[in-house]
This record gives sequence, structure tokens and C-alpha cells, in this order.
Amino acid sequence: MALIGALVFGVVVVLFARHDSGYVLLAHGDYRVETSLVVFLLFAALVFGLLYFTLRFLSRAWHAPGDVRRWRRQRDARHAQESLTRGLLELSEGNWDKAERYLLQHAEASGTPLLNYLAAAHAAQLGGDSGRRDLHLQQAHRSLPSATVAVGLTQAELQLSQHQFEQALATLQHLHGVAPKHPHVLNMLQRLYQRLGEWEQLRGLLPELRRQKILADDEFQALELRVYRELMSQPGIGDDAQALSHFWKRVPKSLRREPVLLEDLTRRLLALGRGAEAEPMLRNVLAKHWNPRLVELYGLIAGKDVSAQLKIAEGWLNSRPDDPDLLLALARISRRNELWGKARSYFEASLANRPRADAYRELGELLDQLGESDAAADCYRKGLRLSTGGATPPVVAATPPTARIASPTALIGGISDTANGP
Repeated sequence: MALIGALVFGVVVVLFARHDSGYVLLAHGDYRVETSLVVFLLFAALVFGLLYFTLRFLSRAWHAPGDVRRWRRQRDARHAQESLTRGLLELSEGNWDKAERYLLQHAEASGTPLLNYLAAAHAAQLGGDSGRRDLHLQQAHRSLPSATVAVGLTQAELQLSQHQFEQALATLQHLHGVAPKHPHVLNMLQRLYQRLGEWEQLRGLLPELRRQKILADDEFQALELRVYRELMSQPGIGDDAQALSHFWKRVPKSLRREPVLLEDLTRRLLALGRGAEAEPMLRNVLAKHWNPRLVELYGLIAGKDVSAQLKIAEGWLNSRPDDPDLLLALARISRRNELWGKARSYFEASLANRPRADAYRELGELLDQLGESDAAADCYRKGLRLSTGGATPPVVAATPPTARIASPTALIGGISDTANGP
């Protein structure tokens, strides 16, 4: 452009000089310089050109160090990108040592050094060097201090993959303190608590898991139920009546109606000789939600008023006359009330609907008590055969056909209490 401008200027000067050669007079004191206009213009153009190029040269020389540094940065960034790409390729191909070397080669010059160091940490662990893994994780954090959560999650995942559960727990607990609402931190922490059996810690995490909707509703309910079941089974709670009672008060009301949790509680109270405490809870739940396992437990416990307990259970019989679980529960409650005739008839009705080894055994004990040794022995044989996997015919009532009840519902009012003695 400068050359073209000079040529244009020269052409203009020549054309101008052809029409008017003119002259220029410069005077200063006793000195005078006179020359033609063309020569003056050419001289002025030459001086201007020299000044322009001198200034351009000085400017380029002044900025040269910065230009060199910029060129070097661009070159290093290009090399860093090439090294990152090559390192990731080697990592995906399973060449751990090469991958680590390429990833670290120009990491400091990379526009994303965090990625270089995190990928290098993966490569080091896969190569079997957890020490170098931790070093690269530290480098990753130094390269971007604001990425504490990202680096920590990577560290926890790597520790978990190496079965370093205690280290992973410490990492995740630290992250939970830094970012208490982070979804991935909460999810990893709850999974690790489950794996380590840290149920009390997990119980404390449940409210945040609910608020942040970390799990689907059904998954959360299943987890919450498991947490309280596991806590109930721990020594110092499940084997101590006072501790168990205190624990039950801490259970959310929505869970107290869960059949499986109520079953656990009842069985533990039975083992501690405190089964009567479970009777009102079982009664209230069964009145709204029928559950065969809870019905069976209701027959196993002795409430504070066994007579009232029998009346309540017989009330359920109106809507479930052929329920074998309810009939068996009624047989046991009747036996506890020393109503031997009722107990026998309920046992027989239950066995007619569904034979069970334990029901045969209990009926055999009752018949022994009534002095019917042959019938008792027959029940024992049938129960033994059933418990060993053999086929067992339905129970045959020992009472004469004319004395048998027509249906289970007739048991409520049709059995005379005159049969209440051996």
C-alpha cells in the first residue's frame, strides 16, 4: 500500500509540475534556500517516508517481546491441545502409562488444565498407582480452586472403584459439608452409607434426600423403611425393651403402619416378653389394612385382655369366614382363653382350608390335653409328613358329624362353653 501511495503521489507531482513548475523559497536569518516546487515536494515525501518507516520499525521493535510471548503461548496451547487429545485416546485404548505422560506433558499450558489432571488421575489409578492419582487430584484442585466439588467427586469415585470405602466416606462427608445440597454428593453418600451399614448416619440424611428429591418416591420409601428396620435390628435397640420403646417413638408415623416394620417390632416384643404392647397397634392396623402375617402375629401375642382380644378377632371373621390365617389366630386365642372346644374347632377349620405343620402340632397338643391320644398322634404324624414335604390329607374333625359346626362363622355363637374343660 505504501508503494502504491508513493507512485500515486509521484504521478500527481509530475502532472502538477507540467502545468506550473513554481518554486519554493525558504529563508532563516542570513540563510536562503530556493528550489523548484517539484524538488521540494519530492524531498518532503522522502523525509516523511523515512520518518514513517523509522517509527514503524521502532514500534515493531518495542512490541517484539510481547509478540514473541503471544506466539509462544499460541504454540504451547496448540501443543497442549494435541497432548490432551492424544492422552485421551491412549486412555480409551488402555495405555495407562502413555496416557498419563501425554496428559501431563503440556497440562500447565492447556486452556483446561483441570481436565488434564483429572484424566491423568484416572490413568494413574488404572495403572495401579494410587499415590500418583492423589498427586494429580491435588494438581487439579490447584489449577482451579473453585472446582472443589468436581475434584472431590472424581476422587470419591476413584476411591470407591478401588474399594477404599473409608477414604471415600471421608471425601464425601467433606464434600457434604462444602455443598450440603449437591444432588450427586447426596446420592453417592447415601449409597455408601448403605454399603457400610451406617444406618444412623443415613437416617440423619433422609430429610435432605427427601427435600432434594434425590430418589423417586417409591425408592425413597423403600430406603426409609430399610433404614428403620436395620436400626431396629441393631444390638442395644432390638434386644432391649426400653430402648425399643424409645426407638419406636422416633419412627415416622407413616412408617408405623408399615406391615413389615410392625411385624419386626411385634416379634422383638414377643422375644422380650412384652408382646401385649403390640396388641393395640396390630388391632388398629388390621382394622384398616388386612395383612396375613400381622393376623398370625395377632394370634401369637397375649393382649392385656385376652377375652376382648378374642371378641375383636371374631368380629373380623364376619367378613373373612374362610381365612385360614384368621382361623388359626382364633384357635390360638381361644386356647389362651382356655376355650378348648372353640380352639379345637378353629384349628380344624383352619387346617381344612390350608394344612400347616405348626397348626397340626398345636392341635395335637390340644388333643393330648383333652385325653385323645390317638387323634393327637394322627395330627403329629400329619404335621411331620407336611414339614418333610410329604402330602397330607385334610384334617378330619374328631367330633361326631352331627356335632360339627356347619361353617366357620357359626363358631362365634354356636360353640358351647361347656366344652371348656379337659
